[in-house]
Amino acid sequence: MIPEPTITVGVLTAPVVDFEGEFDVAASEETLRGAARASVSGNSIFIDCGGKRSVYASGVLLTPTVRGTTSFVIRGVTIGIGFHWERKEDQRFTGALRLVAKGGDVVAINVVTVEEYLSSVISSEMSAASSTNLLKAHAITSRSWLLAQRERSGELKAGGKRYPTTSRAHGRLVRWYDREEHDLYDVCADDHCQRYQGVPKSSADAVRQSVEQTRGQVVMYDGRICDARFSKSCGGITEPFGNVWQPVEIPYLVNRADIPAAGRLPDFLAGPDVSRENLAEGWIRSSPPAFCNTADTRILSQVLLTYDQETADFYRWKVEYTQESISALIREKTGIDFGAIVDMAPVERGPSGRLTLLKIVGEKKTLTIGKELEIRRTLSPSHLYSSAFVIDSEDIRGTIPSRFVLTGAGWGHGVGLCQIGAAVMGDRGYSPESILSHYFPGTSVSTLY
Repeated sequence: MIPEPTITVGVLTAPVVDFEGEFDVAASEETLRGAARASVSGNSIFIDCGGKRSVYASGVLLTPTVRGTTSFVIRGVTIGIGFHWERKEDQRFTGALRLVAKGGDVVAINVVTVEEYLSSVISSEMSAASSTNLLKAHAITSRSWLLAQRERSGELKAGGKRYPTTSRAHGRLVRWYDREEHDLYDVCADDHCQRYQGVPKSSADAVRQSVEQTRGQVVMYDGRICDARFSKSCGGITEPFGNVWQPVEIPYLVNRADIPAAGRLPDFLAGPDVSRENLAEGWIRSSPPAFCNTADTRILSQVLLTYDQETADFYRWKVEYTQESISALIREKTGIDFGAIVDMAPVERGPSGRLTLLKIVGEKKTLTIGKELEIRRTLSPSHLYSSAFVIDSEDIRGTIPSRFVLTGAGWGHGVGLCQIGAAVMGDRGYSPESILSHYFPGTSVSTLY
């Protein structure tokens, strides 16, 4: 057994950070009380509080005066960064607050225990009204992911292998996004890592009990903590890890049909793989049975919080663009003037049908882009629901379509646990262990502390 770890969470990066609480200042006799404002000049942090200005070289650690019971507020925290429901809100936190100067900004970092962090994450990711089986399964998943990232960070600092996140060659741009960019803290507080929105979301007894009853439990494979990824909806088939992030195979993050063990895929499929274009067409344009194929609002409300429910469709969806809107959008997102868009052609797909390479053909420029998140960001003002889509070019005038229709499947990268599918499984009485073994095959649950 090991002691419960403490982690660091990047909550907000801004030129000015407003916060409020009662703190002891590390390595000094100073105490801060009430509303305060942190700003930066050079490498120093300036804190204005109660009519007094204090200066700290590069950073400062603020610890609540009564540890474990005192909380503090950070104002104007942005949630849903880059998504259609992006907004700001004031959030309350426990633990300590570290303020660091970086590039003219103040970085606000919450220093908190793993279990306190998880209580917030589970409520931030889903409703406290979720089934106990789902809450426990997600607590174990989130804890596993978090601790696996800490292990990975340690390996990188020790000289572990790094993979380039961007490749440009021969008319191709391939870029993937993961958490290696976080150099000042373990994880961020937004969807890029796991949603972490502070104390108010973690007050429900059901959430706290699920976290407490799974305390220290993680998913293990071959003696190591699993990098347990999750997304909102896999769309019926999960996607292998290497098609979304660094090009490595992870045995428990593979393509699986999101159906019961005794369930059947559509007759035109021999297995859970729709990477061939004709199979992807049939799969995405239909609505085959799957755990995550549900319209039950009672179950969906467990996973989709208020702002998530602004997205009406997720298992199958449709987006339409005029020629003017798509050419302007692609120009804005890539910084490249393609001219009129002549075609958007699938080049490569993963087993779930998610595009890993897409060729954009314009009158002035042709470029192939990937991986899945780069495609989603390029073809949406925020993020396209997923890269599992087929494309119809309509009302073609000469060689120029007047309209493109994207018909898609799933919400998110589709790797690992499917939150909506897991919610359905939990509601049907599947145990936390059964849910985890379904989405992370070959794994087992162990207790670390």
